[in-house]
Amino acid sequence: MSGSAHEEGSSPDATSRTRLLDAAEGLLLEEGYASVTSRRVGAKAGLKPQLVHYYFESMDELFLEVFRRRAEADLARFEESVKRDGSLESLWQLNSDLRSATFSIEYAALANHRKAIRAEIARYAQRFRSAQLEAFSAALSAHGISPERLPPIVALVMMTGVSQILALEKGLEFTTGHEETIAYFTKRIAEL
Repeated sequence: MSGSAHEEGSSPDATSRTRLLDAAEGLLLEEGYASVTSRRVGAKAGLKPQLVHYYFESMDELFLEVFRRRAEADLARFEESVKRDGSLESLWQLNSDLRSATFSIEYAALANHRKAIRAEIARYAQRFRSAQLEAFSAALSAHGISPERLPPIVALVMMTGVSQILALEKGLEFTTGHEETIAYFTKRIAEL
């Protein structure tokens, strides 16, 4: 039975499926996408590895479900945060989340080898980029910063790039300059 036949909820099937998704995401974040095997996912979830293929037709389907679940949650969290506080400070905090950056980096690496996953990442990236661009445009405008002085897309790409570089280097246990970079961006944004 494929994963699409199971809805998330409180049934034993939904609980097992959710545990498998949680385990796969945990492994991906802790050890990288290559560590996500049916055996390791089953063990981390406390379930038989065969259940991975009961709930998901393939490992690609598992990876896609993990990605979609996280992408939808991140997009909803972003939109809700912007409604509460759409300031540049808030946008910096949202974009400098190293755990989300690590997730993105792992999926970018995985996408190099799997076309279906690459297409899904691109689809979500466009949705997220549109929401971010709208928020950045409003925040810069609220600070009186014209698009000619600092194009919103440039501010967005710079913030995203910094967070991804920091996450990548942290994963390599190389953090020279990280504290200074975060302090610099935080100070400069507060001064705007």
